[in-house]
Formats: sequence, C-alpha cells, structure tokens
Amino acid sequence: MSDPLATEIRLRSASRVLEVSFDDGNRFELPFEYLRVHSPSAEVKGHGPGQEVLVLGKENVRITAVEPVGQYAVKLVFDDGHDTGLYTWKYLHELGRSFASYWARYEERRAQAVKPR
Repeated sequence: MSDPLATEIRLRSASRVLEVSFDDGNRFELPFEYLRVHSPSAEVKGHGPGQEVLVLGKENVRITAVEPVGQYAVKLVFDDGHDTGLYTWKYLHELGRSFASYWARYEERRAQAVKPR
C-alpha cells in the first residue's frame, strides 16, 4: 500500500487550523499549536530517539505560510520564526490519524513540566 497523498490543503487562519484532505478519503483539521509542537524539525524531534524537546507556550502561534516542497511535503512557516522541518504527506496523515493520543501525551508532558517542585 502506498503512502497517502494530500489532495487539498486549506489554511484556516481565523480558527487556527490547517485542513488537509487525502486521496484515501480522510480529512483532518490540525490546530496550529499541535503542528508547531509536533514539528518534524531537529529542534523539536532532536537527532535521535530520546532527544525530543517539549515545546511550550505555543497556544497562540499562527501559520503565516504553507510552502510546497516537491510532490511530497509542505514547509510551514510559523509567526514565532520557526520554519524548519518538512511536513510530508505521510507525517501529516499520521498527525491527523493519531491526534487524540498525541495531543493527550503532549498535555500530560506539559502538565508535568509546569508542576511546582
């Protein structure tokens, strides 16, 4: 089975979501904050397992541009200056499919990070 292909991408600035439709019939509305804290960049993912960085304070981040990269990805430009990491169709599909579990894990990690010690 081949990787899903994005068929349409809509930047919904007012609601702060990126709507992505795929050739397999799936359509996901991905919040800007979610996309920013799950960036595929080395800044967020690190350079190997266990090197992930928890990104905080992105509740109001906006996407200012969606730039196509070949036929397989987009580069998202955020208003906080972040613009590295390519969001492949496969990764965007994964983010959409796994939104509930990824977001719950992020909120859990965020809560642990801001707990008083």
